[in-house]
Amino acid sequence: MENRQDIAARIRSLREDNEFTIEEMAKATGRSAQEYVARESGEMDLTFTFVYKCAKKLGVDVVELLTGESPRLRHYEVVRKNEGLVLERHTDFHYLHKAPHFKNRMGETFLVDVPYQPESQHEPIHLSYHEGQEMDFVLKGRLRFRFEDHFEEVEAGDTLFYDSGRGHGMIAIGGEDAQILAVVFDPQSREII
Repeated sequence: MENRQDIAARIRSLREDNEFTIEEMAKATGRSAQEYVARESGEMDLTFTFVYKCAKKLGVDVVELLTGESPRLRHYEVVRKNEGLVLERHTDFHYLHKAPHFKNRMGETFLVDVPYQPESQHEPIHLSYHEGQEMDFVLKGRLRFRFEDHFEEVEAGDTLFYDSGRGHGMIAIGGEDAQILAVVFDPQSREII
């Protein structure tokens, strides 16, 4: 993934081209105007959820904001082991987008490494919100999953499927890192085939 300043500059440029106000973008991303400006200027971390919501409002593929390139494959894409579009977040989660070049995706697919952090074991689990639904398949390790006020512990082989427009988050537990395959489904792509 390109650096935060490049991504922020693309967001700002597209916002200006579309003549959206700071307030409109702040509302679309669920942020205050002040926090939105800090993210758009590159001063603050650009979470995947923030970039995803910007892409939806701006009418572009999330990969365009992340790389400056449009997805171009229409029929299939093969992404080899350890390959994909790397997304690093300040929270130490490591995301590897597993279909970045497939055009008109109905969902975003990520291999997500969730590091075990002893300090997070006794802190509230941070909640994220984004439109659509999400499916997380646990590949290795154990996780404590929070969905609003509900908590579940899951392990390798377990699957979580939920309304991602409601508060959700997770941490690795059991003293070891975890890994999930996450698929975020776009509610605008609900077409019956």
